[in-house]
Amino acid sequence: MTRIPLVDLAAAHAEVAEEVEAGFKRIIAETAFIGGAEVAAFESEYAAFSGLPHAIGVANGTDALELAFRAVGVGPGTEVILPANTFIATAEAVARTGAQVVLVDCDPATYLIDVDAALAAITPRTRAIAPVHLYGQLAPVDELRKGLAGRDIVIVEDAAQSQGATRHGLGSGVDGIAATSFYPGKNLGAYGDAGAVTTAVEEWATTVRTLGSHGGLRKYHHDLVGVNSRLDGLQAVVLRAKLARLAGWNEQRRAAAARYHELLAGLEQVVRPVTLDGNVHVWHIYCVRVPNRDDVLARLNAAGVGAAIHYPIPVHRTGAFADLGGSFPNAEAVAPQILSLPIYPQITADQQARVAEELAKALSAA
Repeated sequence: MTRIPLVDLAAAHAEVAEEVEAGFKRIIAETAFIGGAEVAAFESEYAAFSGLPHAIGVANGTDALELAFRAVGVGPGTEVILPANTFIATAEAVARTGAQVVLVDCDPATYLIDVDAALAAITPRTRAIAPVHLYGQLAPVDELRKGLAGRDIVIVEDAAQSQGATRHGLGSGVDGIAATSFYPGKNLGAYGDAGAVTTAVEEWATTVRTLGSHGGLRKYHHDLVGVNSRLDGLQAVVLRAKLARLAGWNEQRRAAAARYHELLAGLEQVVRPVTLDGNVHVWHIYCVRVPNRDDVLARLNAAGVGAAIHYPIPVHRTGAFADLGGSFPNAEAVAPQILSLPIYPQITADQQARVAEELAKALSAA
């Protein structure tokens, strides 16, 4: 029985192996391990890909979020509103600034942030709202922006899962600031941890770069209390090679998602994912809802299908943020039902047919 992985990183590497090997040799020969020409080139290329003038490479996606928050003035005495159904890094980054996390519910169909709930949660201390572009599609940032008209509140987008996604033709961070992750399993993945912040606001870009380099842009000149969060040259080599293929890989993901839509159409117990009108999805994750999820997941894994869960525990139910309390019915309802099926650019139609077949068997037996 050949296993179908959730993400096939080996297949992605095979497409870029020669470029990566040549790039690694350049880095080693030049000893340009931190910063350097490869990092500068990647930042320029990723900014162009994102349609923005500034992209700042950092050590990981969580740092990207924290530095973006800090750059726009999030800190002690302020609040940040974010959805309860996100990876803990979104809330963690807020907490690391000293600000207060304020959770709201998600839309029950798309699982994206509930805009009305977010706007209703605003207080005089609210400095930012952090919509999460979950699973590969953009949250309705345009609706948030409309609701925030005239208020001094910044939208900080968690774009860790949405490299290349657009809403009404626009990508992340076009009117504010966005943070992304290049964790290996992302649509644009490094060979270790890496991340970036993108923005059109030069002041924020400079602050992010300053904060991530020990608070200074010149050696031994430290203007802010910063951190050590820099993209290294080896990761930039990998990211440049993959970025050149990202648009094509995202198209392959869309084709794979369309095949799943057809294959799963006859399974009444499966709730297929919904794409918000105006969105071009990049399908970082193909997330369905099923009854008896844990049993179904165990049966799929036993059959060699690398299904998984994103995310099983809403933020307020974790030990780290249990003190927040609150009730978020939609997030709590979907958490025990969501199931992520294997999806990646190189997945074949035969592999997807087998996933659908094993899912049908698991649902019948559960």
